[in-house]
Amino acid sequence: MVFSLSYDRYVDWLEEAFDDLEAAVVLLGAGKWSKACFLSHQAVEKALKALMIKKLGVYKHTHSVKAFLSEITSKIPLPEDLVESAGRLDRHYIPARYPSAWPSLPPHKHYSKREAEEAVEIARRVLEHVRKLVEEDP
Repeated sequence: MVFSLSYDRYVDWLEEAFDDLEAAVVLLGAGKWSKACFLSHQAVEKALKALMIKKLGVYKHTHSVKAFLSEITSKIPLPEDLVESAGRLDRHYIPARYPSAWPSLPPHKHYSKREAEEAVEIARRVLEHVRKLVEEDP
């Protein structure tokens, strides 16, 4: 598989982030809470990749929202509450998908509507903030 690391692809990363957020909202409405949490994480991960590509000229291959935030905030100020809440989304990257991450029961039985609502709201706030930063010049 060939990946394009062209630095003008930040637009695609951000568009895909908003598509993931839209899917998370649909899954939340369908009661698929673990999946809504995972896609909220994915939306934020992709949005932060877009921000790093656009503003820092860097593509970082990681799936950790906290790792992205650490690098980004060393150069771009972000609201503290946004950084703190977005960092919590990392907890949904593996446990929301893999039964072996839990001592018993499948992942979807460990998630609640409240958790999914919180994850979607965090993702919505991060994506809106990132969109504003990306649309600024340069």
